[in-house]
Order: sequence, then structure tokens, then C-alpha cells
Amino acid sequence: MRTLRLAAFGWLVPGGAYLMMRRYLQFAVFAFVVSATFLAGLALGGGCRWPQPAELAGLDGFTALMFKAGALAKLLAGGPYVAAQIFGGSGSFLGGRLHEYGTTLMMMAGLINVLAVSSAFDLRKEQTR
Repeated sequence: MRTLRLAAFGWLVPGGAYLMMRRYLQFAVFAFVVSATFLAGLALGGGCRWPQPAELAGLDGFTALMFKAGALAKLLAGGPYVAAQIFGGSGSFLGGRLHEYGTTLMMMAGLINVLAVSSAFDLRKEQTR
């Protein structure tokens, strides 16, 4: 159960798994990097809505799957993603002139957050040995 709480808190709060382990420097670094990257992506017009069927019309199956995987990667950012959904900070899936850059930054934020949770699990395993 502790592992599930660590993973859930690490997803919701960027770097939160480190906070639960009382590793404050790592928490601060990951919280800043994930949040700043996600906010930069929002500022550049990246959307964090799920792609609608009209936006995927005319695409082959693999390309549509990649768009959906990108939307899932943005979800992995956790807290910033949830806040953007609640406060309406994101536009449509494909909106704005620079949405490619914004979307890429938001996906990177999600993947960095997963890296933080994974790294915290590795440190936890080493501590229990």
C-alpha cells in the first residue's frame, strides 16, 4: 500500500515521491522542472485536451494512436495537468500557432514526472536493502 501511495502522490505532486521520502532537494528540483516545463508548454499554446474525432479525421490509425499517446504523456505531468483542466488553462488539442512546441514541452513534463517517480522507487529499494 505504501508503494501505491508513493506513486499516486509522486504523480499528483511533481517530485512528490521525494517529498514523502524526505529528500527535499530532489523534490524541489523535480517540482520546479516539471512545473516550469508544463507552464512553458501552456504559454506556447499546447493543448491538454484529449483529441476529438474531428481532429483525427483523415489520419491513418498509427498517427491517431500517436496523438492519443501524446495526450496520455501530458496527463502524466500530474498536478499541473489537473490544474490546467480545472482552471481551463489549455485550449483545444490543436490550437494556436506554436502548439507543436507547447505540446512537446507538456509531454516532456509528463515524462520527467514519470522519471522522478521511477527514480524515487529505485532509491526506496536501495534504502530497504
